[in-house]
Amino acid sequence: MIQHIDDHIPPFDDAAQEHEWLAQENATRRERLQLDPAGDDARSRRYRLLARTLREPLPDALPADFARQVAARIAPAPTRRAASEGSLESMLTLALGIVLVAAATAVAAIYGSTWLPSFVTLLPSPHSAATRWLLALAGCLGASWLIGQWQLHPPKKTD
Repeated sequence: MIQHIDDHIPPFDDAAQEHEWLAQENATRRERLQLDPAGDDARSRRYRLLARTLREPLPDALPADFARQVAARIAPAPTRRAASEGSLESMLTLALGIVLVAAATAVAAIYGSTWLPSFVTLLPSPHSAATRWLLALAGCLGASWLIGQWQLHPPKKTD
């Protein structure tokens, strides 16, 4: 049984965590004292290797292309499968949209005569001020959209 090396460390609430911590501390102590690892089990050998590695000094400087190396590790090359999954998702989204539009059309055709008149009463009369403001809003939105399209696709210059 491994026991606490230092008396000031209180015992853990979980016996398994305490046993694991004690194994790590024992392996670190045996590595620091450079004791023979022949009697150590596999777990203690791994902890001793970790302690030895952590004691080694860090390299003086990072390689010149460190950022490129890290970026290459993080961003894997795109695969054909990833591209096909993207198109599959797009096709499924399009199919779902078509089904929803078809369902909305069917509901409006079947039940529209019941609830459509109540919505018509909510609309402003053709000669009210609200109608003019709604038309002005629609005109502004349309003009903004057209200007945006024109900026995205400027007219080609002819020589």
